[in-house]
Amino acid sequence: MGELRVIHAITPGDHFSPRTGSAVPTVVHLLADAARRAGDAPHAVVLDRTTMAPRYPGVELIEYDRAPGVTRTGRVLDAVAGRLGGTRPRLARSFAPVADAVRELPAAHVLAHNAPVLPRLLRGSGHRVSLYAHNQLFRTYGRREADRAVGDAAAVICVSDALADETARLLPRAQRSKVAVVENPVDTARFSPAERRADGSGPVRVLFVGRMVPQKGPDVLARAAQEFGPDDAEFTFVGSHEFDAGAHPSRYEQRVRELARAARAPVRFLPFADRDALPGLYREADVLVVPSVWAEPSGLILGEGMASGMAIVASRTGGIPSVVGDVAVLVPPNDPGALAGALRGLIADPAARIRRGEDGLRRAMQRSPDWAWSRLRSLLDGI
Repeated sequence: MGELRVIHAITPGDHFSPRTGSAVPTVVHLLADAARRAGDAPHAVVLDRTTMAPRYPGVELIEYDRAPGVTRTGRVLDAVAGRLGGTRPRLARSFAPVADAVRELPAAHVLAHNAPVLPRLLRGSGHRVSLYAHNQLFRTYGRREADRAVGDAAAVICVSDALADETARLLPRAQRSKVAVVENPVDTARFSPAERRADGSGPVRVLFVGRMVPQKGPDVLARAAQEFGPDDAEFTFVGSHEFDAGAHPSRYEQRVRELARAARAPVRFLPFADRDALPGLYREADVLVVPSVWAEPSGLILGEGMASGMAIVASRTGGIPSVVGDVAVLVPPNDPGALAGALRGLIADPAARIRRGEDGLRRAMQRSPDWAWSRLRSLLDGI
């Protein structure tokens, strides 16, 4: 990587703060912290100055005044413009302040997190701009538009093998060699295991952590909970539909609670918890359930559960299998019966729960932030 420093450009309006559970800023923080420990140049983060404080420490903040965002109608019109051979003008206007904030800075590796418009906006600036894909960025792009977007990028960094494979299929053949994988780091400093019960005493404590939105599948777990009694398990749902503990429950959240009330097992609902509160919640539980119904590209929660020494039941979809390997019990997405069956097996076999938790902890330790930064730095060194 030589003398080039790293600048992270995150989505306008996203918060670089431990008060949120947003995945992208968390990954950026973990990578920047690992770079500092390795003695590399401090990372910088380009940030909307109005976003939430306190900010994660240890980075240089490059602040800007945010432009208006893109509405749902604007995204549709942008997609049409892109298909017709133009740029996505509203998206470009939204990211223009980000590009302006770094354009005249000394040449650096700019990591454009979920920002396919940024390489073109920084064309000719001297920066080496790589797309950092935490989700599928090109689903609404035709091949010619994807070719233009990736043509100005040094690399397309994906957070899982599954996301990389899907991304490569959507790109023209000539651009596919730019696709690389750097799996998300696991925060092995913040999350650590508690001593788990191996004697089968008491109900098994089952935990869901995540946004209360349909894609995350908490309703699937609520339906599965209906198959258990008070001596079998107790269920805790942690999350709100926004990264805000005070957010009023959405209609979907209310429906999940109605489904849970039909369970004979105890069920409690807790609002969104920030990163300082999460480790204690993991340590109080025995099994983490990640019942995503969409193709989750990676999922930081999986790593947090593994680092906490928990047995995990998760959906076999997207990048989840590559994150957990063989340490988790995988079930088809949106299948409450299969999920209940997997939980029943873990409830009946305390030794299996302990063993899976220990295997997960070992896997988490192999995927520390230092490991992830080493992989990313090696990739950037080759650009």
